[in-house]
Amino acid sequence: MEKYSKFGILFSRSTCIFIAMTLLLCHGTNGETLQLGGSNFNNIISTHEIVFVNFYADWCRFSQILKPVFEEAGKKVKELFPEQGKVAFGQVDCDSENGIATLYHISKYPTLKLFRNGQAVKKEYRGQRSVDALADFIKNQIEDSIKQHTTMDELDELENTKRNVIGFFDDKETDSYKTFRRVAMQLRDDCMFHAAIGEVSNGERAGLSTKVVFRPPHTRREDVAYTGESNNYDMMLQWMHDKCVPLVREITFENAEELTEEGLPFVILFHKLEDTEVVTAFNRIVQNELLGERTSVNFLTADGTKFSHPLHHLGKSANDLPVLAIDSFRHMYLFKHDVRKDLESPGLVKEFIADLHSGKLHREFHHGPDPVVQQEKQVEQQAGHIPHEPSDKPEQPTSPPESAFQKLAPSDNRYTILRERDEL
Repeated sequence: MEKYSKFGILFSRSTCIFIAMTLLLCHGTNGETLQLGGSNFNNIISTHEIVFVNFYADWCRFSQILKPVFEEAGKKVKELFPEQGKVAFGQVDCDSENGIATLYHISKYPTLKLFRNGQAVKKEYRGQRSVDALADFIKNQIEDSIKQHTTMDELDELENTKRNVIGFFDDKETDSYKTFRRVAMQLRDDCMFHAAIGEVSNGERAGLSTKVVFRPPHTRREDVAYTGESNNYDMMLQWMHDKCVPLVREITFENAEELTEEGLPFVILFHKLEDTEVVTAFNRIVQNELLGERTSVNFLTADGTKFSHPLHHLGKSANDLPVLAIDSFRHMYLFKHDVRKDLESPGLVKEFIADLHSGKLHREFHHGPDPVVQQEKQVEQQAGHIPHEPSDKPEQPTSPPESAFQKLAPSDNRYTILRERDEL
């Protein structure tokens, strides 16, 4: 058997190959950036607190531009955080690792995704593609996502425009606190996390070792207590996810690209920023009637002053707010009822969404009312409820406004888009 010597120790040829392969899988081939594939992907993301992954294709020019920048950022971060299992940079060749690319719904190259404690973070990295920007992003991710408080007065003065989760613990070394920290890392983009440790938290815990509460936005002490197992990660994550990720989200210029890429039509309420009453009503109707639609549309609110361009497409202005509309990424459709009066009328918004799914909104815009609607209109005319139009006047087909939000989707000047969005 052929043998090799290293530091006076003899190794067989097969042992040397095994050692070399192990080093390759653990450390990759590009300096501090690991080449990830089916043989090591799950192991790497599950054994590191943070893994930043570049999903690329060699033939994509944007991938070619980013690759050396990404690798240099990986070296910079590794110098700052050399601890084993803390942070890793990885890259996946999507042509040779199609299964991984499909699993994580990669639809454009290059896509940068973050993994925390083995789980993919919902939001992709969409910031500047420079060494410093990438490194700063990861440094921010490694920072503790829980703000520590030493007095109860501090907790009474939390910013009430945010969703806040507060944990009261007797000790930071408990399993409960470690579970809380893992959940906080996973949901740090959706909620603000706070903790009071030891004596300062005694009054809130009332003899318990742990207490966790959710404080809704625009409230002070209307806390909702977590009643599940304090050291059960999956249970606590699910509870906090339901609290921190709302059914109705606010669209901004910062998150518009991310929301459009989810591919779901927007049911969007344009309102004046100070008009919180109509926003509350919209949330209420979604909760009460439209939960079954959460996987088929995105329920959103928008500052109608900032998003004046979509309103203009609809023939509306800030003076017409509030306005409810659907953007299908092909066309925009206006809710034709009085939003302030009729938003919570049973069935109206549900019917509006159903007409989108059935194609009725698109069909009626192009070809006039459906035959059933025409018949109902004729009955109303015969009864004298609405004026009768001349019988020789043809129905004039109309064209719905083009989508205003499709233009905020990922740009082909930044990514190689793999497929066009399905039109609705």
